[in-house]
Parts: sequence; C-alpha cells; structure tokens
Amino acid sequence: MNGAQLFVRYAYPPNSLGYCGPADSAALLQYGAAGVVDPGLVELARGFAGAWPYLELIASGSGISDPLDRRVVEAYWVGTPLLDSLRLGHIAASMEDRFRPRTGLQFPHLVESVLAGGVPHHSFHVFCIYPWVGLLRDDRKATAALTVLDRCRIRWGQVESLDGDRALVRSRPLVYDGHDLAFGPPRVESALRSASGLGYLGELVPGDWVSLHWDWVCDRLTTRQLGQLRHFTLRQLDITNHRVEHRGAALAVEHG
Repeated sequence: MNGAQLFVRYAYPPNSLGYCGPADSAALLQYGAAGVVDPGLVELARGFAGAWPYLELIASGSGISDPLDRRVVEAYWVGTPLLDSLRLGHIAASMEDRFRPRTGLQFPHLVESVLAGGVPHHSFHVFCIYPWVGLLRDDRKATAALTVLDRCRIRWGQVESLDGDRALVRSRPLVYDGHDLAFGPPRVESALRSASGLGYLGELVPGDWVSLHWDWVCDRLTTRQLGQLRHFTLRQLDITNHRVEHRGAALAVEHG
C-alpha cells in the first residue's frame, strides 16, 4: 500500500473527532475510500501538526526523501526496526526544535524519555508528549485521562464478528494501578470499519488481527506488524513507568 494511503487509515479517526489535523475530515475519508494519492492528499497530511514532524524526523534520519514513504509511515504508527536505526542526536535535535518552545523549563523531562530509549513512535507522543499521563495522578481526572490514553494509542485486537459498519474486536485495554500503566484482561469493543458503507479496509473476517485508533479499525496486521506494534508500545510503557523520574510534558501542563 502507498504510504499516503496508510497515513489516512491511522490519521482519519482522531481527525473525524476534531482532535488533530485539518478541518476537512470528509475529504480524508474520501481519499481513503478512493485509494487516490495526489497533491491534495499530501497537503492534508502536512496539516497534522502532531504526526507530520515525526514523519519528517524518521525520513531525514533514514535517508528517505519522502515523509509519506510507506516505510516511514509504518514506522511511526505501527513500528519497525527503522526506528532503532535513528541516531540519538538526530532525535534529540528534533525534540529541541519542536517542543522546547511549548514546554519551557520542563523540556529536560522530555529529554529524559529520549535518553531512556524513546523513539519517534506514536506511543512516544501519547505517553510522553500529551499531558494525560500526568493527569492520572488527579483523582478527579484520572478516569477521563485513562480513556483518552487508551483510545489515542494504536492498539491491537482480534476480530470476533462483523455487523454492518462495525466490527466487534477483542482487545486488552489500558489499566492504571496508581503507579504503573499496563494492559488489563481482554474485552470486546465495537469499532467502526466504515461510515454508511464508506471505508478503506475492504473485507474483514473473524480471526483477523487489526490495529485500532480511537473508534476505528485502521488496518489488518500481519504477524510481523503485530509483533512490532506490541514491542514498541510495551517498550514505551516501560520507559514511562520505570525509566524516567518525570512524566514528560504532563508536568508542564499540571504545574506550569
């Protein structure tokens, strides 16, 4: 699959909710359903202020000219060995450019995560850059924060059944014990695979392993992709739980 089309599959779900990217989410879905790649789609992708700089970082650090190259897009959303080939200095310089102005004196806390092994995978953005991890400590906001973290991460699950635009998928949600984030027992959730018949996945069958983002099924996962997504997500959770003293930009939001 073309990298730009793969980007649509993962970027559309939060865009449809108004959380990130340009306002025209309907155009993004239409591009995904049609399988078309043109300058208009590239311009829409550039409008994702969160994801696009990571794609640029991965591409430039890998000697790849196009941030929407399939290898780059898959590395960011799912995870591939390409992430571990990036030089630490290259990652740190990108963090300096993009996040120091936002976090000010709290910027060194982000550097902690990079030095602990953080790489430009979507899970890094969710668990180190977003404020929600820090908000888990606030009893008034913990439940909402955990829900956002669980929906915003790229999660994986196995299709149990299909019903029109929806798929029932068995997956393991995030849980929080007051100190660490982990995965709880499997549960079945309902996720969209199309809207009024318009989608980008084609046919799914029970037993397929899939990736999910917010309320949508994003893609079928090969055995390799499933292993990579698990690997990079679990590694980032270990960094967030045990290898850093501060929980990233969350502190800037809580105490800044």
